[in-house]
Amino acid sequence: MEVEKKDISDNQDIKHKKKSSLDEWHLVTVLLMLYDLFAVNMSYFFALWLRFDCHFSEIPDVYLTAWLKFVPIYSLVSLVMHNILKLYQSIWKFASFAELKRIISVTGFLGLFHAILITLLFKRMPISYYVVGAAIQFMLVVAVRFAYRFILLERNKVKKLHQKSIASRVMIIGAGSAGQMILRDLNNAKEANECVCCIIDDDKNKWGRFIDEVPIVGGRDDILLNVEKYKIEKIVLALPSATAEQRRDILDICKETKCELKNLPSIYSLVENAVRAEHLKDVAVEDLLGREPVKVNMDEIYSFITDKVILVTGGGGSIGSELCRQVAQHNPKQLIVFDIYENNAHEIGLELKDKYPELNLEVLIGSVRDSRRINQVFAKYKPDVVYHAAAHKHVPLMEDSPCESIKNNAVGTYKTAYAAMMNGCKRFVLISTDKAVNPTNIMGASKRLCEMIIQSFDRKIRDGKANEILPLHVHNEDTDGSMLDVANNICNAETEFVAVRFGNVLGSNGSVIPRFKDQIARGGPVTVTHPDIIRYFMTIPEAASLVLQAGTYAAGGEIFVLDMGSPVKIDTLARNMIKLSGLQPDVDIKISYTGLRAGEKLYEEKLMSEEGLKTTPNQLIHIGSPIPFDTDEFLIQLQLLMTAAYDGNEDEIRDLVARVVTTYRPAGEQGSEEKGEAYVQQMNIVMQNYGEKVAALN
Repeated sequence: MEVEKKDISDNQDIKHKKKSSLDEWHLVTVLLMLYDLFAVNMSYFFALWLRFDCHFSEIPDVYLTAWLKFVPIYSLVSLVMHNILKLYQSIWKFASFAELKRIISVTGFLGLFHAILITLLFKRMPISYYVVGAAIQFMLVVAVRFAYRFILLERNKVKKLHQKSIASRVMIIGAGSAGQMILRDLNNAKEANECVCCIIDDDKNKWGRFIDEVPIVGGRDDILLNVEKYKIEKIVLALPSATAEQRRDILDICKETKCELKNLPSIYSLVENAVRAEHLKDVAVEDLLGREPVKVNMDEIYSFITDKVILVTGGGGSIGSELCRQVAQHNPKQLIVFDIYENNAHEIGLELKDKYPELNLEVLIGSVRDSRRINQVFAKYKPDVVYHAAAHKHVPLMEDSPCESIKNNAVGTYKTAYAAMMNGCKRFVLISTDKAVNPTNIMGASKRLCEMIIQSFDRKIRDGKANEILPLHVHNEDTDGSMLDVANNICNAETEFVAVRFGNVLGSNGSVIPRFKDQIARGGPVTVTHPDIIRYFMTIPEAASLVLQAGTYAAGGEIFVLDMGSPVKIDTLARNMIKLSGLQPDVDIKISYTGLRAGEKLYEEKLMSEEGLKTTPNQLIHIGSPIPFDTDEFLIQLQLLMTAAYDGNEDEIRDLVARVVTTYRPAGEQGSEEKGEAYVQQMNIVMQNYGEKVAALN
């Protein structure tokens, strides 16, 4: 009962408030109508009074009589016209140009009506009566309606002047349309937490001028001076059409201040004339790379992927998940996410189902090292295109577990490529890395092995000898690794194998960027391995786009390489991140040098010198020519490597890898003569077994 009484009471209060509001609105309307009756009639009386030098006694009776007789008619028509044009329904607190246009229209009509009708019915009045009367009427009607808005604006100005003293002081860089919209959006915000104090623009014609009372104080060379002069706390970069180089140069100046930096994204990502303060984002470290984002031909990608079954191995990882997102946008017949880590796979699966409810999606758990499982997937779903992103990639961890690197990266790639070839896959795209070039660590060497594997598969298929590629297996009871009827299935193989090589990916799992952010958030120190270490960088979307684009260019056997611009010093990267946080390196946050880790080198290369470069329709994507090597010998060596990896011979595995990957130079290790002799003996045995199996197939 108490709840019901409370509800009844609340309803009564609501009704009372509505009634009060309604009564107030009607009262305002009545008062406004009374004012209009006074304004429209007295305006013409004032015009008559002015015509006769402001002396009432000099106004002829004939004119006064005509005006007085016309008052009732004009009053009625005026009220009707004001009501038709909804001048009694507008909320004048928000009066704008639309209301002003309606007032001009009604004044013009009524002025014409007054002139014609009073002349026809009563008396031709002086010309000044018609003109001045209409003008005075317009001013009186406008004044009362816009007075409320004017008072509110003045009150808000006083309020904002008070709030400016405690608001964050902002500098906007860019006096174009985007900067103007950001300025007005900040000024019109209800909570004036930010006060724009000055604007920077390189256009000298704008210097010394104002936008909404905010001065344009100079160009980029004046940033530091005006930050100090106006005590700026936040800098907003409103240059959506600026190039990456221009953006980087300006940010290089801004990061020397202690100001918080905000950035407006590229103009291509914003709706025209819809720039708002909410579009501002924190300046990211990729904004300082000074390289334009890689643009791909989406039409080519769309036509390549549409209505095809796409498999992404390692689909839950950083690159794999972004590949899945971009593939899902291009209407595939089916998308298969394959990953061994269930949490990542589950997460990307939920994301894709929510965003693309019509997508034919399968999320599968399994390992690329399991030949039975990977072949089951290929046999059941028959993918047209495979993006092979599954791999171990952490250099220090792989140095401690070299056998796992070989098993997962090299052997896993071989088994996935073999299953693709057996089951009629049209194209196989390997995700490689610049660490595969002249590798000094086992992870890089294992990725070079992956590149050699896909080149071997491609060469055998081109030579019509696909049946000479034997399955790798570790199950003694399964002599062919569950790949049944090998010769019959692969005699007409047409799979095209390619690799895509790129550098470090910003924000990916294991990237230095998240680690630096965590260290800065904890107050430091930020750990850098060496002050001179350099790396190539790209964003996750760029990496995924490159992989998709490479899939459209592939003819077989290529290694695609992205032009990633100039390499970046990791030390500079760390210092920039500290500055972007509004702190000073070595003052607020210390930088500590820990020394190069095992297998790590100071710089990475994109291509081996002997590979050369060829261009593609996308000027930022290049093709490296394959390095010649003995395919038959390599396939035998690979079986030996697999055996050593599964036997857990960590002392021997690096030496064996060095013999296969001739550009691999493990730091501080030399192969012994004993290991060399054992290697030759094992190779002879493997070659004999290999020859027997090939002969049996033929």
